[in-house]
Amino acid sequence: MSFAAFLNTEIWSKKGNLLAAVSAVAITVAVSFPITDTAKAQDLVSGLADDVNPDADLLLESSEITYDFDRDLIVATGNVQVYYDGNTVQAQQIVFDRKSQQLRAAGNVIFIEANGTVVRTEEMVLSEDFSEGFARALQIDTTKRTRFIAEQARREGSNVTTIDNGLYTVYTKPTNPPNKPPLWRVRAEKIIHNQQEKVIRFENAAFEVYGQPIAYLPYLSMPDPTVKRKSGFLMPEGVINDKLGYGVTIPYYWALAPNYDVTTILTPLTKQGVFGDVEARYRFSSGQISVSGAGLYQAQPNNFTTSRADERWRGAINSKGSFSLAKDWTLGWNLTYKSDRQFFQDYSFTSFSGNGDTSEIYLEGRTDSNALTVRGYAYQISQEDYTDSQFNANGFSPVGSSLQDKQPLVLPVIDYDYVFADPILAGELALTANFTSLTRDETDAFSVDGGTTPKFRGVDGTFSRLSLKGNWRKTFIDPLGQTFTPFAYMRGDLFFLASPDSDVTALSGESFVGRAMPAVGMEYRYPFVATFNGGNQILEPVAQIVARPNEQRIGELPNDDAQSIVFDTTTLFDYDKFSGFDRAEGGTRVNVGLNYKLQLDSGYYVSGLFGRSYHIAGENSYATPDILGATQDSGLETDLSDYVGSLYIDTRYGVKVGAQARLDKEDLTINRMQAQASAIYGPVVSSLAYAFLNAQPDIGIDDPREELLGSASLRLEENWRVFGSVRYDLQNSNIVQDGFGIGYDDEGFSFSVSYAEDRSRNDGDEVNRTLYFRIGLRTIGNTQVSSGALN
Repeated sequence: MSFAAFLNTEIWSKKGNLLAAVSAVAITVAVSFPITDTAKAQDLVSGLADDVNPDADLLLESSEITYDFDRDLIVATGNVQVYYDGNTVQAQQIVFDRKSQQLRAAGNVIFIEANGTVVRTEEMVLSEDFSEGFARALQIDTTKRTRFIAEQARREGSNVTTIDNGLYTVYTKPTNPPNKPPLWRVRAEKIIHNQQEKVIRFENAAFEVYGQPIAYLPYLSMPDPTVKRKSGFLMPEGVINDKLGYGVTIPYYWALAPNYDVTTILTPLTKQGVFGDVEARYRFSSGQISVSGAGLYQAQPNNFTTSRADERWRGAINSKGSFSLAKDWTLGWNLTYKSDRQFFQDYSFTSFSGNGDTSEIYLEGRTDSNALTVRGYAYQISQEDYTDSQFNANGFSPVGSSLQDKQPLVLPVIDYDYVFADPILAGELALTANFTSLTRDETDAFSVDGGTTPKFRGVDGTFSRLSLKGNWRKTFIDPLGQTFTPFAYMRGDLFFLASPDSDVTALSGESFVGRAMPAVGMEYRYPFVATFNGGNQILEPVAQIVARPNEQRIGELPNDDAQSIVFDTTTLFDYDKFSGFDRAEGGTRVNVGLNYKLQLDSGYYVSGLFGRSYHIAGENSYATPDILGATQDSGLETDLSDYVGSLYIDTRYGVKVGAQARLDKEDLTINRMQAQASAIYGPVVSSLAYAFLNAQPDIGIDDPREELLGSASLRLEENWRVFGSVRYDLQNSNIVQDGFGIGYDDEGFSFSVSYAEDRSRNDGDEVNRTLYFRIGLRTIGNTQVSSGALN
């Protein structure tokens, strides 16, 4: 048998100790030969990788291998590579010493673990089973782009790696400059990485920026980069406020179980005492739930003047949840209760302050052809009561008073949609149903004529409405490309009015009120397509007619969900332009428009639509006000409506422009307009938005409203940027909000300082000033300090 054949059968095909297997070879000293073969060996690389399979196949590649009988050494030399169970070792030479039971790899040693971690050194000494080892001038790069650099390192017990005189930092992606030094790093006399506990401990450490120490840390610990959940302290944040004093958050994360954790935060405040904040999260196989609470016993409650904010105990609780009850069914909620309206404004660092003023619970079921949702809403507002006698209505509570009592409890809101899978009368038939019930404790009334003619945003009492609608349509395309879409719908509403405010005499005196609205119509489109060298364009006239009887019981029914009427190109071809079910558009109406699209092969895109609406028969629903009286300035209140237009431009080179406008039917002056533009040009990222709303005396808006909102960011160098924003009231010539700042961002560090002013409250008599400082270190955490002052 040849030597190579003997080696194949006796060494590289055996399981177990590689060094012991080599003793079966009886040859002279310094016999060498090339080899590339596979084998099974136990624990060849298990010391450097977790969960190594002892029965995995091993592949050794080397230019030559030598067995030294005198020194009992096995030497693989020349571009040595060992592959085992997903792990790779590369070196110029690997020596197996049978006497000392050690393995020595030398010369550009690179070890790549199965999890992607890369270890680089010039020389590495390992025990036979790789459970212990030692190396000098070691560098370890993890898959999270973190790096350890050590003067020397040793491994013990297959678990603990100790680094002496080491550095911990992050590094950039390969696409970035490879020699770019990290902005920050942690230097320590000793770094201990316990892989079983998945924790990294630093002893006698210093935090350095640009190589200069700025903070000394006698002891620091953090989860290793593979850990997503680990108990321990999180990065603190600072608080500076004229009413709260100075404070710092002390957060601690408790990873109690794989599906359960808790975060607790204590924030000592020099003026108000200790603020507590806790959030518990629990994940089930079918969903998740969280419960949060925050509050304190105020030391100086007199610092606050808003309603109930000057009491000793203040706080809030919140719960969120979402569960999959079955394949297509989800139950969820987001419920918040706060002790007073201004709690989240005064204690803005509360962990769940962003949940807002709306509490909601819902049940949803969805399939490809139908959907059912059941929701309930409650509102706990943040706005304080105020006085505005100019709009008070005689016989009702003043405008601005009892604002919380004027908010409704909406329970339930049930929506159901169903689309028949098979054609009905050769067309598509869809069904829609809605049931809404709400209760309000105080009538919300105002007047624009000295109180003699009240208008109502909401009425005291309980109001329920059931709406059912069936909608059918069918599209035909003739040989010329003309598109005809006949449609029809039938809608019925049933109102139940329970204990309405008797002072609201406009409401019907009946407890049950019914209403029906049938409609038929046709939509016509004829696209003209022109193709040219470099692109194409489409010019498409659109016409639509909707015939139906007059709307019934206008002004005799409450209106809560159809108060907002925005007439623009997005609603031009809606069958019913009211925003909700409480109103039902009646009369015969024709909607016409011209649609234009331009598409260039280079990516340049332009889209525009211009049109108007005509009321041609019956009673115009938008000319007859309901109890709110909000339809008379919609642009639809006359037989010939205002003109509406829209324009969208995308250059595909960083510039986008979009605009919506409603133009007066008489002289084409602007009655309403929204426009926005964004641009990216070189180092500049900017956006500009413009809004204009003409006067609407019928609802108390006597003067036009016109605002400009702009923001920009300028990248000064590779990582530095300056940014700013301004909101300007063009009508009153004053700045509503403004702010500016400077920031730095790279792959391991982010930093920003910004200053902002807000004059949006109390007609600009008070200015909220905020200074915001934020710093983020990848893999370590983020921290911030904010200061607020009111002048």
